[in-house]
Amino acid sequence: MSAASASFGWLGIIRLGLVQTSLGAIVILMTSTLNRVMVVELGLAAAIPGLLVGWHYAVQMSRPRWGYGADTGGRRAPWIMGGMAVLALGAISAAFAASLIPSNFWGGFLLSVLAYALIGAGVGAAGTNLLALLAIRTEPSRKAAAAAIVWIMMIMGFVLTAGIGGGFLKPFSFERLILVTSVVSAIALAVTFLALRGLEAGALAQPVRAQATSAETSFRAALRETWADPQARRFTVFVFVSMLAYSAQDLILEPFAGLVHGYDAGSSTQLAGVQNIGTLAGMILTAVAGTVIGKSRAGFMRAWTVGGCIASAAALLALGLGTHAMGADWPLVPNVIALGVANGAFAVAAIGSMMTLASAGAKQREGTRMGLWGAAQAIAFGLGGFLGAAAVDIARAFTDTPAPAFALVFAAEGLTFLVAAALALRVGETAVDSQRLPALPSHEFLAVRSGEVP
Repeated sequence: MSAASASFGWLGIIRLGLVQTSLGAIVILMTSTLNRVMVVELGLAAAIPGLLVGWHYAVQMSRPRWGYGADTGGRRAPWIMGGMAVLALGAISAAFAASLIPSNFWGGFLLSVLAYALIGAGVGAAGTNLLALLAIRTEPSRKAAAAAIVWIMMIMGFVLTAGIGGGFLKPFSFERLILVTSVVSAIALAVTFLALRGLEAGALAQPVRAQATSAETSFRAALRETWADPQARRFTVFVFVSMLAYSAQDLILEPFAGLVHGYDAGSSTQLAGVQNIGTLAGMILTAVAGTVIGKSRAGFMRAWTVGGCIASAAALLALGLGTHAMGADWPLVPNVIALGVANGAFAVAAIGSMMTLASAGAKQREGTRMGLWGAAQAIAFGLGGFLGAAAVDIARAFTDTPAPAFALVFAAEGLTFLVAAALALRVGETAVDSQRLPALPSHEFLAVRSGEVP
């Protein structure tokens, strides 16, 4: 079978994007809707849903194991489908657990802990192997566009569920919450099944031959081998640092708009929407540029990753220092749009680089590599929001007005993005030389022969 026949066309990429849409549709119910229900309808401390969301990120440290399992089996679709089923079970269990809390707090809370563990495991198994499959079967010139498509389609899942599902939750009741969660999960599973059906037909499924006597030992060997690769290790550190900077702004942008610029709740929510529009614009811009320019220019995604990090740093520094200098007269909306565009460009280029590097090794370790980077991302997201909010609280304790405190934290986030840019440049120092690689299966060789590996 030729490499070309093993590569996805645009339809195959869109089909995987539908799976990502389904994943996003379930996840948004857990990280947004259920978070609000616990704080508002149940009157719980915000730390409780925050702890549960953090727990689901912690469980995703298991991502390398899920990726390795698919590496050894040679097929990704069963792991993606299984992960989505576990995610759906966790979501329905979490909705049911919330309904128990008014009458049995500890019973509901403990069931929530189990449910969010299932959510983390499901997201890890499905998300890791989805990206690994995309990395294996996508031509290098399409990787930036493919990354943008699947992420944009995931955001579509957020939007559709928030709009349509939110409508069916009115008037609110726990029975409606369980019903809406069950229906969304059932639709997501059906879409995933149809999207994956026959998608791996023609794939080159060649399981890794385990060298150790036990699966656990061979997994540890695979993880050590992956970490020993300078490219993989450097990229893991880059993913952690960049995603730490990326997520640290999540919980403080709206409070910043309210406390410093006088925005009311509705206006600050709209500001977040404006940022998301900028993020989508940045993703689309990178995808188009990657398709047009990336076909003929090596290192395209690395350059856009570095540029996106630098632009994000500049936007964050302007946000904090500009407001500190000019107060409410600073043009907040254009600044936030610029931040969104820079974040979108960086995110898509980084994911495209991730997909390229995942298939650049001499063995079939795409899932293990993608799992390692997914675990680093999950840890960063779990820490980022908390550290950003905590840093603002600490800084405000030493200032009379909130503007200097936010300026200091935004500046720290900007500097973190600059560190990430420097790390991204170092990843490119040991680029794969396709001429020195041993013979690879054709679908792996396709990913490195063009010389576009950062």
